[in-house]
Amino acid sequence: MRFPIGTLALAACLLAAGCAGASNASTVAGSSRHDPLLGKPFYVDPQGPAVEQVQQLRAEDYAAQASAIERIASQPSGAWFTEGGGVQKAVAALTLHAAKAGRDALLVAYYLPDRDCGGYSSGGASSAAAYRHWIEAFAAGIGPRHAIVVLEPDAVPQAISGCLSTSAVTERYGLLRFAIERLKAKAQVNVYLDAGNLGWVQPARRLAGPLRAAGIARADGFALNVSNFYATAPTIAYGSELSQALAGKHFVIDTSRNGNGPYGSARDDRDWCNPPGRALGTRPSTHTSSPLVDAYLWVKQPGTSDGSCRPGDPKAGAWWPQYALELAGGG
Repeated sequence: MRFPIGTLALAACLLAAGCAGASNASTVAGSSRHDPLLGKPFYVDPQGPAVEQVQQLRAEDYAAQASAIERIASQPSGAWFTEGGGVQKAVAALTLHAAKAGRDALLVAYYLPDRDCGGYSSGGASSAAAYRHWIEAFAAGIGPRHAIVVLEPDAVPQAISGCLSTSAVTERYGLLRFAIERLKAKAQVNVYLDAGNLGWVQPARRLAGPLRAAGIARADGFALNVSNFYATAPTIAYGSELSQALAGKHFVIDTSRNGNGPYGSARDDRDWCNPPGRALGTRPSTHTSSPLVDAYLWVKQPGTSDGSCRPGDPKAGAWWPQYALELAGGG
């Protein structure tokens, strides 16, 4: 699994922190940018596991470590929706809180059938019909409110990796088209279809056909590096190549844990599954270094495990205090 799940948390804006991920304008090399996320203020979770860890560390008088974890707690990150029951109510609660705070929530829809092809984050809907029902509920939960949706991490790259049957691939593309159609029926929703990372599918243009089959034309763009560690500059180069093959489609980059780049080993899971020595990346912002990049986002919340890939590693999506400290430079 290259894109493990995060945790779902109902969130409200950290007004006292000024919602540090927000940005209001952006120019690149002196030229004006036009993208759907320009100036959007992102939504910060004040009561998730990072905040709880900060509070615990302060109570135990570990001030330096608390300050390190505050680097995570003060930033907006994705709310992952991975279960079937109650999705409409959960999405509605999250987006309502965000709307009241004048912020845009970042949502991650992660529930396709055969999710993760049996990997650490396996699961998802039991059938195509169940997934369509789930997406309808997900969209209904957003209602009239604004949201940014990263759609189905790993779904398209895995579709061409050989882990699914031909019929399952065809079904998957159809379900992704359905999801984009339902979400984009709401003018206030921005959708970015996941396209993997530069270490998975090469050259980037190999993804163009599959992304078109999955409905990328209707989406606002694609997402790169979700839950991964590749540095921003080479990811922009990779995304620019893919954009060229997709008539100039824009993209977003998950910079949550790419401060030190990848681990560097492709021989086992350590290159993407809880690798040591990694660091937080650029904070969420619509100020980017390329006119094709709509935003740097923390799609993955730093500190959540990528999976139980080695003895002692928590399951995918579980909060891991020590790993959070290492990423934040306090461990």
